[in-house]
Amino acid sequence: MLDLVLQNGRVVDGTGNPWFFGDVGIKDGIIVELGRVNRRGLETIDAGGRVVSPGFIDGHCHSDLMVLDDPRSEIKLQQGVTTEVVGNCGMTPAPFAPHNLDLLRTYVEPVLGDTGREWRWETVEQYFDALLDARPSENVATYVGHGTLRIAVMGFENRPASGEELDRMKRLLEEALQAGAIGLSLGLMYAPGSYTPREELAELCSVLSRYGGLLATHIRGEGNSLVPSIEEVIWIAERSGVPLQVSHLKAAGGSNWGSVNKAMELIERARSRGLDVTCDVYPYTAGSTSLTTMLPPWALEGGVSKTLERLGDPASRERIKAELGQEQDDWDNLVASTGWDSVYISSLSRDHDANLAGKNVVEVSESRGIEPEDCMMDLLLEQDGKVSIVFFHMAGSDVEQVIRWERSLIASDSLHDQAEKPHPRLYGTFPHVLARYVREKKLLSLEEAVRKMTSFPARRFKLGKRGLIAPGYAADLVVFDSEKIVDTATYEDPKHFPEGISHVLVNGAKAVEAGALLRTGEGTVIRRSTDTGR
Repeated sequence: MLDLVLQNGRVVDGTGNPWFFGDVGIKDGIIVELGRVNRRGLETIDAGGRVVSPGFIDGHCHSDLMVLDDPRSEIKLQQGVTTEVVGNCGMTPAPFAPHNLDLLRTYVEPVLGDTGREWRWETVEQYFDALLDARPSENVATYVGHGTLRIAVMGFENRPASGEELDRMKRLLEEALQAGAIGLSLGLMYAPGSYTPREELAELCSVLSRYGGLLATHIRGEGNSLVPSIEEVIWIAERSGVPLQVSHLKAAGGSNWGSVNKAMELIERARSRGLDVTCDVYPYTAGSTSLTTMLPPWALEGGVSKTLERLGDPASRERIKAELGQEQDDWDNLVASTGWDSVYISSLSRDHDANLAGKNVVEVSESRGIEPEDCMMDLLLEQDGKVSIVFFHMAGSDVEQVIRWERSLIASDSLHDQAEKPHPRLYGTFPHVLARYVREKKLLSLEEAVRKMTSFPARRFKLGKRGLIAPGYAADLVVFDSEKIVDTATYEDPKHFPEGISHVLVNGAKAVEAGALLRTGEGTVIRRSTDTGR
């Protein structure tokens, strides 16, 4: 007897092929039958003609600590996400050197959140153990972050690594890959990743090539320097012989809109030379990050404590204000073209004014009677450098170009859930694609959208037998009404779950039923492999 039979579904199997009517039979967390299932199950779910698809895979997000603090993962499960890929943009909670732990925490917490738990792990293997001990209700895979490696070995020093330091980073990377990390992530826009020359990165990536790991990168610049930044990471990947994943491909800042086409052309040319390169994209025109990313790179040297010292120094403040007032040749000054009225406060670490969240920097500065640049620096000083923002800096036409492109997969790039007004992508990315870009705009077919959210990321990140509805694959499944699925999270009121999803299964266990979360603890850590990851 089967454990569960899901009957009468419109099966969109993840391949991109046309849907078909069928049943899905599940035993021991694995799909064992597909089509007309005649065997009985201990439990039966009647899909009633609704779509049955593989569970959605969020291939780029920042839930590294969130899944430890709240292993129920309701925010993701309610939108059909059954697997998250964390460790992106060079930021991971492991590995670390105990003497530099405080530096690491100030580096990652604006993006990953401030967990209340003790950091009892030092290695990626120990981080995996912590995840398993938490009994997550979703599956989790991770990169190892380059920024984290650099902080462990050399803190926030703005210089190339010595030979001995590079060897230490290579050993830490190798240990992480042996533990099952899927690859190395770069955050070249953020210190200390921004301090690293491309030759050093290529040498570090030589470790990846021995393990079949993937190089994922938040490139050095997404504004004026978009094209040379794409050229740089392509050079690194070709030099080291590794596959490349460009994170959240976009053209940021009004003067750069349209240049995403040049970036796509570079990627196509690299593929024609034999480089395995793809990208991910989130379906919104606003991004979300830390307010510190608005600062010049030199202001971030030495970590958050040194940055705050500079923000309190009159001479340094004047230099920062002068540089922010005009475009820069050696770093992307996005507010120069986009404006402070596009930068909205998302969360604060010590909120002395409950009305700040949801306001843009111009509104806050006017209420204080100061210039926006001074307002930004004051906020960082008041909040110990921990201010998250939502930043409107993309063109809708560019976003649509990348979403439609066959080289792109869908991901949320969502941050932690501690923000007062998080980016709505945290709650709604995947239903948003299905409602807006499939049903309303008809930019993608249903089958192609599902492929970009399931089998594409599963194969790309070597997650084993996931992402397809086929015998032998993990029974991660979503049942939804393609005419009613919709995201309800907005920028003004983002903390709302989507509608139109009736069931979510993780490894064969019901995690969501009729809008209710069922704590299963049936998720697992997926290590880089070719099996099911179970």
